[in-house]
Amino acid sequence: MKIVVCVKQIQNPEIPPAQFRIDEEAKVLIPVSGLSPVLSPFDEQAVEAALRIRDRAGEDSDIEITVVTIASKGARAAIKAALALGADNAILLSEPTFDGSGGYVTARNLAETIRAIGDVDLVLTGRQAADWDAGVVGLGVAEILDIPAITFARDVQITDGVVTVQRVLQDGIETVEADLPALVTIANELGKVRHASMRETMRAAKKPVKEWMPEDIGLDEAQVGSSAMRYNLERLYIPVNDIECEFIGGSTPAEIAATLAQHMREENLI
Repeated sequence: MKIVVCVKQIQNPEIPPAQFRIDEEAKVLIPVSGLSPVLSPFDEQAVEAALRIRDRAGEDSDIEITVVTIASKGARAAIKAALALGADNAILLSEPTFDGSGGYVTARNLAETIRAIGDVDLVLTGRQAADWDAGVVGLGVAEILDIPAITFARDVQITDGVVTVQRVLQDGIETVEADLPALVTIANELGKVRHASMRETMRAAKKPVKEWMPEDIGLDEAQVGSSAMRYNLERLYIPVNDIECEFIGGSTPAEIAATLAQHMREENLI
């Protein structure tokens, strides 16, 4: 059985607000010096979901967990973290033309990679990336591959070619089943993610990581990068919060309330 987990490398969400910088002209986040990128926390839970499926199946199972990500050759934090947790191997889409492509093109790149791997039974993704928070890539992959998609999973189990998922709703939980192959997005309600053991961390350095180019997934450069984007990023900036505070005075609570009500009426708030 083949499980593919799509992951993303992001800037550390724990960046202190005072160090967070945006290049408004280039419309990109400026990396913080000395602070390494990390595996997106939602994708980390997708890796954990895959590992739990394998744990349930037992040590003698033939489940293979492959991690797929888009990143530069020198930026492998996401791959290293996933392999150290217990994934078997990884595929890195590292050609610079993959960069800056947006949600749709990213979904297509990942979908064509999964198609090129072949005979994939289950695709797992985080519910969304922890940087842009769009939450569209996972469902885009399922749409392009024409397979069922189940979102916001807190538990995933495989039995006889069927995936059973407990989905998180606003007012409860529902159980959904789908025939494999299928795609499932994992919610943070999955629970605590295991820590990488020393054994797996040492083994991770020897696990195979393939670097694929556009031609390896049957696409050309015009289909994988920014030239294929389907939207225009108008502006990227840090909003400025200007807060004005006015203290309402008065000799009695009733006078303060009356003055406050008058101010609110003048501002068309009541």
